[in-house]
Amino acid sequence: MISRLLMPIKRLSFSRKLILLFFTAIVFGSILLYMPFSLQEGQNISFLTAVFTITSAICVTGLSVIDISKVLSFQGQLILLLFIQLGGLGVMTFSSLFFLLIGKKMSYKERELIKEERNAESSGEIVDFIKKIVIIVLLIEIVGAFFLTLEFLKEFKFSTALYYGIFHSISAFCNAGFALFSNNLENYHGSILMNMTIAYLIILGGIGFSVINSVLMAVRRDVKRFTLTSKVAILVSMFLTFVGMVLFFLLEYKNPTTIGNLSFFDKILSSFFQSVTTRTAGFNTVPMATLKPATVFMFCILMFIGASPGSTGGGIKTTTIGVIVLYVIGVVQGREHINVFNRRISWDILNRALAILVISIIYVSIVTMLVMTIEDGIGFEKVAFEVVSAFGTVGLSLGITANLSPLSQILIIITMFIGRLGPMTFALALGKKKIKQSLRYPKENILVG
Repeated sequence: MISRLLMPIKRLSFSRKLILLFFTAIVFGSILLYMPFSLQEGQNISFLTAVFTITSAICVTGLSVIDISKVLSFQGQLILLLFIQLGGLGVMTFSSLFFLLIGKKMSYKERELIKEERNAESSGEIVDFIKKIVIIVLLIEIVGAFFLTLEFLKEFKFSTALYYGIFHSISAFCNAGFALFSNNLENYHGSILMNMTIAYLIILGGIGFSVINSVLMAVRRDVKRFTLTSKVAILVSMFLTFVGMVLFFLLEYKNPTTIGNLSFFDKILSSFFQSVTTRTAGFNTVPMATLKPATVFMFCILMFIGASPGSTGGGIKTTTIGVIVLYVIGVVQGREHINVFNRRISWDILNRALAILVISIIYVSIVTMLVMTIEDGIGFEKVAFEVVSAFGTVGLSLGITANLSPLSQILIIITMFIGRLGPMTFALALGKKKIKQSLRYPKENILVG
C-alpha cells in the first residue's frame, strides 16, 4: 500500500523531488514554530507568519515579519537555528548524513538528488563529499562561535554569550542573516572582532563547498591547479567584494545616518562588512532604511548576483555572471571561444548561464510589479530591494517586511523558495526533458544591437 502511494513520487524528476523535500520541510517546520512552546509568554503569531519565518530560515534568507528576539522563545529560536543549519547544509544532504550515521547505504537516485541539490559536477564521490562538508562546516562554525563568544562575553554572562556565539556563527556561515538583536548588528559597527569573524564566516559559507574542498585538496596534496569553478568563483567574489566596499565607502562617506559620523577606520570596516554581507548574508551594522538611492541600486546588483554555486547563498551565482562577462569580453575582442585561465568553456555552460540570467530578471521583474500593485503606498525602490533581497536569499530590507500584506508575504515566500533552490531547478521541474531534434532547419541571420 505504502509503495503504491510512493510510486508517483519515485517517478518525479530529481528537480521535482528536491522541491518536494524543501516544501515538506517548510510545512513541518512551520507547524513546530506555530506551537505555543515556540513563542514567548503573551506572544502569538499567525500560521502565515510561521511559514514566512521558517521559509526564511531554511532558505537561509533572514527576512522576517517578527522580531525573533522578542517573539520566539528559547525553544523557538533553537527550532529556527535547526532549520537555518538544515537549509545551509541542504535538506537532502542533512537527511543523507542521518542515514549514513545509522549505516544505510545510499542509492544511485539519492546520490543524483544530492548532486542536484549541492550543484555538484559528479555523483561518484558524493558520500565522501558529504562527510567532508559536515566536518568542514562543524570546524568553521566552532571557530566562529569561539571568537563571537569572546565578543559577547564583554556584555553577557558565559551561558548567554556562548549561546549567542553559537547562534550567530551558524547564522553567518549559513548566510542566513538572523540576529538575536532588534537592530541586527548595528551596535557592533566598531568591533573588529565581530565584523571580521562574521565576515569570515559569510565568505566561507558563500564561496561554496566545492571551492573550499578544492583549496583543501590543493594544500594537502600540493596540487598547483585549482578547478576552473574555484578560480572563477574566487576571482569574481574578490572583485565584487572590493568594488562593493569602495563604492559603499564613497557613496555613504558623508551620510550622517550611516557611516558619515564614524571614524575613518570604522568607515572602512563598515564598508567592507556591508560589501561582504550584502551579496548573500543579510547582516547589517548600519541602518538600511537611510541608505542613499545610488547605494540601494548598487546593493540590488550585488544581491542579485549572490554567492557561488554549491554554497549556502542564493542569487544567480558568481560563476554565472563570470561566464557571461567573459563571453561579452570575447565578443568585443572577436574571439571564437570563451577562454579563461588557459581553458575553454563550452557553449552549453554559456547557454545555461544566459538562461539563468534571463529567467531571473523576468521573475524578479514580475514579482516586483505584482508587489507594487498590491502595496500601492510603497515606492519602487523599497519593493525592488525587498524582492531582490528575497530572490538572492540575502535578508536585507529597507524596513517594509513587517508591513507587507498577506498576499505580498506569500509572493516573498515563493521568491525565497525559488532563490534558494535556483531558478534553473524550477525551470527544469516545470519543463520537459531535453529532446534531440532530428530535423534541422536552414540557418538565417537576424540583425541585433
